[in-house]
Amino acid sequence: MGCCLTVGPNEALVVSGACCGSDAKTYVVGGWAWAWWLISNTQRITLEIMTLQPKCEDVETAEGVAITVTGVAQIKVMTDKDLLAVACEQFLGKSVMEIKAVVLQTLEGHLRSILGTLTVEQIYQDRDEFARLVREVAAPDVGRMGIEILSFTIKDVYDKLDYLSSLGKTQTAAVQRDADIGVAEAERDAGIREAECKKEMMDVKFLADTKMADSKRELELQKAAFNQEVNTKKAESQLAYELQAAKEQQKIRLEEIEIEVVQRKKQISIEEKEIERTEKELIATVKRPAEAEAYKMQQLVKDLLWPCPALLKELPVSWNLLHALETVLGDTANSKPSGNGTY
Repeated sequence: MGCCLTVGPNEALVVSGACCGSDAKTYVVGGWAWAWWLISNTQRITLEIMTLQPKCEDVETAEGVAITVTGVAQIKVMTDKDLLAVACEQFLGKSVMEIKAVVLQTLEGHLRSILGTLTVEQIYQDRDEFARLVREVAAPDVGRMGIEILSFTIKDVYDKLDYLSSLGKTQTAAVQRDADIGVAEAERDAGIREAECKKEMMDVKFLADTKMADSKRELELQKAAFNQEVNTKKAESQLAYELQAAKEQQKIRLEEIEIEVVQRKKQISIEEKEIERTEKELIATVKRPAEAEAYKMQQLVKDLLWPCPALLKELPVSWNLLHALETVLGDTANSKPSGNGTY
């Protein structure tokens, strides 16, 4: 008979041994497996992250300066089936401390070898690059053990001869010097830039003032042109109005003249009719009575000269005689009117 074994995701279960002398091995991560009693062997290996703190004391660098370097590494057993089998072959049955000790020695050995190829300045100033080199060099070796380096960082670098502090002081002085130079250059550049900005500001202000003056001048010119155009239109309108008014006045005057002509014609016609009436009145009151009076006088003369017919034929009656007779007869008529108004 046998039993069913389970394992969590942070462990790997290895079941070895079976019936008939089989050497098959079963690797289970986060699952279960069947194990026979008496003939199956079960072992477990951790898959959790293990933290290492490699430390290399008094290791000489490429310049012969002895320094001490400490770091922090995170490792774990890989879960790939083949690599897990390799890790089980080498670490199965060992405790976590024993696994960490093996990998720690490997990392410290590579750390020492890399320290010997670098200068103090390279190690101190570029720790990330130093840690990357350690990971790249150590990864293949620990990988052949079925171990994966998740991370490796340099924790501290120091020495017993105050080389790094002197380097730091030198660097600090250089940095301070560079800082002072940088401040001076920055102030100089700031002054130059400020002067340039002021110049640009003045140029922009001058350009803006020039554009403003041009705009004002163009505005004034446009206003003058508009005013001239308006005045011209006003003058044209006024002239057209006056011309039209003159035309209307002329039409009115012509109509008045025509009215006057008509009135004059009517007046003339009235005067002519008055003249005709007067003439007719004169004819009726003067001429006709005069003719009648002359006729009467002729008859009177005839009556006076009737006893002498020869004298009447030979002696023409002159106007003077007739006038004299008219005068005499007129006086006689005025003094002795007849009863019926005739002589």
